[in-house]
Amino acid sequence: MKLVLLTALGVGGATIIGALIGFVFRRASHKFSDIVLSFAAGVMLAAAVLGLIIPSLEYGGSFGLPIAVAGIFAGALCLNLIDKLVPHLHQLAGPDTEEHNRTQLNKVLLFVTAIAIHNLPEGIAAGVSFGTDDPAQALLIAGGIALQNIPEGMVIIGPMLAAGVSPARTFVYGMLTGLVEVAGTLIGYFAVSVASAVLPFALAFAGGTMLYVISDEMIPETHAHGHQRGATYALLVGFCLMLATDVLLG
Repeated sequence: MKLVLLTALGVGGATIIGALIGFVFRRASHKFSDIVLSFAAGVMLAAAVLGLIIPSLEYGGSFGLPIAVAGIFAGALCLNLIDKLVPHLHQLAGPDTEEHNRTQLNKVLLFVTAIAIHNLPEGIAAGVSFGTDDPAQALLIAGGIALQNIPEGMVIIGPMLAAGVSPARTFVYGMLTGLVEVAGTLIGYFAVSVASAVLPFALAFAGGTMLYVISDEMIPETHAHGHQRGATYALLVGFCLMLATDVLLG
């Protein structure tokens, strides 16, 4: 339980670290942030497949394939429903939110709310992974999510400051988006602890949410500023790094 709690704090804390970095590098180029986010997407892709979906197939036994497929689509549909209620990352992280105009404040705060909502299922994915009784694999998954949270935390700082939000309040908003992920991690862990029978479906569900975030949020954002080639190779590096780590850890 201590390891789960520390992981939850680490996953949520990564967003806060990203927010602090965002204050320092709030004028950093899109190319830098796109490369970092693409690398994180590759890490998350490997974590979703190797750490969640494949174990779902294994724990599901003879029904592993239909359970995994159902879980993946359920996770994706869950985030699709969320996207109907809140805006997409790539819709709000563009130039419009960087205008030094007070009228952009509501739009920016909606953007921050969207990130907070998306962080909940990501936290659940980290918590569910501990149900496999493989701490090393669970930590790899949590590490991939945490890595993705750093550039995500960086992204929210510039738009809020540009919209006139004070630095102190900007940091608080960034911290709150991270705390949502802490709660999600604990929810995911306790859910599979109480009902281990749902573990195969829960693992696939978590994998589906991660695949949805990668395809619908992260890749479009990293390809929106003309750095597609660099972003693609960064994704491949992140994926291969996770793959190598998984193999070496056995």
